[in-house]
Amino acid sequence: MFPSFSFSCLISKGMILYVAHMITVIEVKKNTNESNMNLIRRFSRKVQESGIIQKVKSKRYNERPESKIKVKAAKLKRLARRKNHEKLLKLGKAVEVVKRGHR
Repeated sequence: MFPSFSFSCLISKGMILYVAHMITVIEVKKNTNESNMNLIRRFSRKVQESGIIQKVKSKRYNERPESKIKVKAAKLKRLARRKNHEKLLKLGKAVEVVKRGHR
């Protein structure tokens, strides 16, 4: 899930961006005789330079690795299933599956 952004925008005073889960604060104060579009442009440039968006996008699909116990249990389950299938093949109660190569 995408981490939440808290975006405060007071065009007359300036712009501030707070990012949850990261200690990053970007603040841009409005200069005298500066247009609102120029303020937004400067703010966007600061956000891009800080690399916040790249960090958030890289963490977007990050998954924790499975615990060693779960991995071991799954492996044991596969081995038991394979052993049982081989036993059924010897008894003639299962049909051998023909594996194809990659296409």
